[in-house]
Amino acid sequence: MDLSNHRYRVSLAWTGNRGEGTSSYRSYGRDHVITAPGLPDLAGTADPTFHGDKDRWNPEQLLLTALSQCHMLSYLHLAVKHGVVVTEYTDDAEGTLRLNRDGSGEFTSATLHPRVTVADPAHNELAQKLHHDANQVCFIARSVNFPVMHQPVTAN
Repeated sequence: MDLSNHRYRVSLAWTGNRGEGTSSYRSYGRDHVITAPGLPDLAGTADPTFHGDKDRWNPEQLLLTALSQCHMLSYLHLAVKHGVVVTEYTDDAEGTLRLNRDGSGEFTSATLHPRVTVADPAHNELAQKLHHDANQVCFIARSVNFPVMHQPVTAN
């Protein structure tokens, strides 16, 4: 078994055909469903600015979610490795998307705001440092072409 390569698969089905297909920009919905075997369906759409449904997940939110999740999972792994007992972890992530005149766009930055509670106050400094280390090993942060910054808070 090759442990150095992992493959991931999801399926996506557009559900936004309102009967006219893409006959005009406003004639179709941006709704779609993302599926993977054994997981609940994920209802997706475009950002409401681009005629999406505010009650569904959009790709920009999902990218930011992936960054936040990956950082947390990397951080928790490093905490265990360094003997830091984390008892609570939350994050309020933010991202900035720039739109270009040609209709394209890209994320220019993301900032994670992890709030971590550790069991031992003696580990506060190390707990703060581990955010930098987690960013270095997070698969998703290493895969994007914009900076992923952190403004962590550690509490007891």
